[in-house]
Amino acid sequence: MAGLALTGGLLTAGTAAATAPAAPAAAPGGAPETGAAEHYTWDNAQIGGGGFVPGIVFNRSEPGLAYARTDIGGAYRWDEAGQEWIPLLDHVGWDEWGYSGVASIATDAVDPDRVYAAVGTYTNDWDPNNGAVLRSSDRGETWQTSELPFKLGGNMPGRGMGERLVVDPNDNDVLYLGAPSGHGLWRSTDAGETWAEVASFPNPGDYVLNPDDPWGLENDIIGVAWITFDPATGSPGSPTQTLYAGVADLEESVYRSTDGGATWQAVPGQPTGFLPHKGVLDEENGHLYVATSDNPGPYAGEDGEVWRLDTADGTWTDVSPVPAGDDRWFGFSGLTVDRQNPGTVMVTGYSSWWPDTQIFRSTDSGENWTQAWSWGAYPERAKRYEMDISEFPWLTFGSNPQPPEESPKLGWMTEGMEIDPFDSDRLMYGTGATLYGTTELTNWDRDETFTVRPMVRGLEETSVQDLAAPPGATEVLSGLGDVGGFRHTDVERVPDAMFPAFGTTTSLDFAELSPDTVVRVGNHVGEGTAPLVGFSTDGGSTWFQGTAPSGATGGTVAAAADGSRFVWSPAEGAGPHVSVGFGNSWTASRGLPQGARVEADRVDPDVFYGIAGGTFYVSTDGGATFSASAATGLPTGDVRFAAVPGARGDVWVAGGGLWRSTDAGATFTEVEGIAADNIGFGAAAPGADYHALYSSGVVDGVRGIHRSLDAGATWERINDDEHQWAWTGSAITGDPDVFGRVYIGTNGRGVIYGDTSESGGGEPGPGPGPGPGEPPAEADCSVGYRVSGQWQGGFQGEVTLRNTGDEPLSDWRLTWAFPSGQRIGQLWNGTFAQSGADVTVSPAAWNATLAPGASATIGFTGSWSGSNEAPRAFAVDGTACATG
Repeated sequence: MAGLALTGGLLTAGTAAATAPAAPAAAPGGAPETGAAEHYTWDNAQIGGGGFVPGIVFNRSEPGLAYARTDIGGAYRWDEAGQEWIPLLDHVGWDEWGYSGVASIATDAVDPDRVYAAVGTYTNDWDPNNGAVLRSSDRGETWQTSELPFKLGGNMPGRGMGERLVVDPNDNDVLYLGAPSGHGLWRSTDAGETWAEVASFPNPGDYVLNPDDPWGLENDIIGVAWITFDPATGSPGSPTQTLYAGVADLEESVYRSTDGGATWQAVPGQPTGFLPHKGVLDEENGHLYVATSDNPGPYAGEDGEVWRLDTADGTWTDVSPVPAGDDRWFGFSGLTVDRQNPGTVMVTGYSSWWPDTQIFRSTDSGENWTQAWSWGAYPERAKRYEMDISEFPWLTFGSNPQPPEESPKLGWMTEGMEIDPFDSDRLMYGTGATLYGTTELTNWDRDETFTVRPMVRGLEETSVQDLAAPPGATEVLSGLGDVGGFRHTDVERVPDAMFPAFGTTTSLDFAELSPDTVVRVGNHVGEGTAPLVGFSTDGGSTWFQGTAPSGATGGTVAAAADGSRFVWSPAEGAGPHVSVGFGNSWTASRGLPQGARVEADRVDPDVFYGIAGGTFYVSTDGGATFSASAATGLPTGDVRFAAVPGARGDVWVAGGGLWRSTDAGATFTEVEGIAADNIGFGAAAPGADYHALYSSGVVDGVRGIHRSLDAGATWERINDDEHQWAWTGSAITGDPDVFGRVYIGTNGRGVIYGDTSESGGGEPGPGPGPGPGEPPAEADCSVGYRVSGQWQGGFQGEVTLRNTGDEPLSDWRLTWAFPSGQRIGQLWNGTFAQSGADVTVSPAAWNATLAPGASATIGFTGSWSGSNEAPRAFAVDGTACATG
């Protein structure tokens, strides 16, 4: 792990792993989790993969039944009718978040309704729990849990090896599990309910990738990697007698039992010097194939071999598709055989990053091989395949590499690959970014082109670092690990492109009064030189790079309310900095500690906030200087906080509790009743006068996603026990335009969104205060609008704001929406921001305060086409004004 902050399955060269979530907030009490709001429905914002798929398993007795496992995002079942994947582990809760890392999965050929998952994300102390075997008798619809006395590593080195968990094809009450960490081989004889170590197994493995790793990620024993059966040595209802097991050991790695697992011996004559990633038996021909590498993967491997054991006479034959030498710069994995055509075997060069992964195929038991691509006249490549990513166009990664590299790639980290046992034309394989496949595989043998397409719909496994939901056309912006993030204008459609330049977005923000202005910061995945800050002026559709403070990486970033400046607080390499404009230069902010979390006031562009170590900081000069607030009692650990749109100085802090300030952080009041992990705001409920609040947290002893429609006085759980998504502490936000819509960040299940069937749900909400065109009976302001001159395509207008209340009107913000697409070009007596039809005007210094009865007139020139209708409604600071 590079530091402690990378996320998800790796997508480019380098090393990365899912972030270990912070310890859960203490629940006030220990009530069990319960069902909740039935008026909510849940789905993913559509991306399509976004992480590593290390394993795919087909059922051997029922056509069309297959399962996929991910390293941090749970397990999935293939729906043949819908041609999509169905998530199976969304029920995993906060306290068992490690169960979302799947070390192995097994489907039962005797009873296809049975499926098993070996779960646990880390074998070090990042995961506080031991591993478990989950067992289901209804294809993953419901599960029972058998806890293990050791940990499993679904996101550890070697996770592409396997499968570690298998069901005896003759006696399906018998299962085997290969354990890491020196725990050896385990067996269950009661369909996975109880487990015991196979004491006679002679070698738990001794290979360790990096004994000196201080994080405990690379210094654990990889262990027993796979088990396979010879079904002919058993009979229905009686255990299979001959089994093979692969162990991560460079000297003796392949073992065999001929007495139903009672005793084991190293197979004589076996190859040495490499690790056995996969072991697959061609039962018809009696050939055991073993694919090996010099590294446990899934990223690295500079050499390897493929061997064939003739199980009848014990002869080992090196059938490597590429001989040792300069042409072999990778290890082998992805081993699979065609059950319809014995003797047909395939394997991948899983660790060939440049120029692409390689896939090999033999139809004569490994004697001769062909490959998916070969060299032409350099740098050209001759390919047997073509790629069709039209449904998931972001898989180009926005790149246009020089030949011989291409975009999209055929893949990388290609460890999980399977030929459908009932359909020789269907192949599926996982990569570090998605799951690809073809339904034309046998074209290969006729020297005809076959098409490779993503077969990933429904499988979502990105790690979400941040979310933002601006008003207007954009529904949600996501900051993601490894793949940067996306702009969704429709959560039901896959975006065309990911965010460019750097791989992980740790934080993003938009300017509340100019929401098309967006900023993001983050980290490189693997090698990269682009500055780790990007800007957009079209809502995240396109991006350009700014400069960065020297050494700055990651952290959090905030955009001023009007988009005039940005404050970046890097996690490492530099202290907080402020930039006026789009990052052309940065100036160190004074008074704010290194690594503080930052946010912007959503109304006043001069006000920024920060928090670190339980102290709240405020800047009133646009982020140049910060001062510590006198507020006390704020959390000192992992904190998320946010400022409220439309209300200057309204700030909420979450971190094991919830606190609110209405005076720009000078004081805070604790909100009773919720132990909150994060906080977000959405459109107000019909008739309500404050934003809907959303939080992942604990209420009355029950953890879940909670909502408040009365400014935090009461809370309702809106998810249920089948929709928990493990860890949800990173980010949450409501939709400002649609009442009830909420977006939730997960660590491996992507961006979840929920919609409500309540009255008013799914429709644009009124926001806080009266809706447009509905001024209060006694408004404290009135607005007059007139066109003072008009010509073809252009006009001059005036807007007069009058204070009709009894109190001074200070630091006002006047808003309206043009009904006919008009655009302001120049404005005087104030400043303006326009996003689409929406206009926000801020005062000049001399008219920033209007005494009772006083007025200010704003003049402007603008453009129009078609018609030039007057705005129908105006508001000041979110409160509607009388018109006329």
